[in-house]
Amino acid sequence: MDEGEDVPKDFIKLKSEKLSVNEVSELVISPCCGAVSLFIGTTRNNFEGKKVIHLEYEAYMSMAETEIKKICRDVRQKWPSVKHIAVHHRLGVVPVTEASVIIAISSPHRAESLEAVMYCINTLKASVPIWKKEIYEGEYSWKENKECFWTNSEK
Repeated sequence: MDEGEDVPKDFIKLKSEKLSVNEVSELVISPCCGAVSLFIGTTRNNFEGKKVIHLEYEAYMSMAETEIKKICRDVRQKWPSVKHIAVHHRLGVVPVTEASVIIAISSPHRAESLEAVMYCINTLKASVPIWKKEIYEGEYSWKENKECFWTNSEK
């Protein structure tokens, strides 16, 4: 592949089907990059002593995609060497151990992609309108992200 053809790309997807770590990581591979960093957020089986059965995610789709695009732009400004960015988030039911979000970022060196992945997940949780409902044995609870800017401004 000619390096000129390998222009930086953002891959953003919100979907109800199971997420694939291989698919997302392959999207960001580049011959000019020596690092691909990944974050995989999975459903755990407990929260504050309660048994979690599964999670359910809902999103304001168009706004969520717009906010994720903004995060990608911010990443590129903060880490200009970042090549490709992939952010896939699952919607609907996510069983225990399955991925709800996968973020993959490639860069020539590891420091930039590792820092960018951390920034990306933290900013996503703080600014993207995706809501999580935890389903426990016999009850449920809508969860707010403590990082979320709109919940902090109301307090």
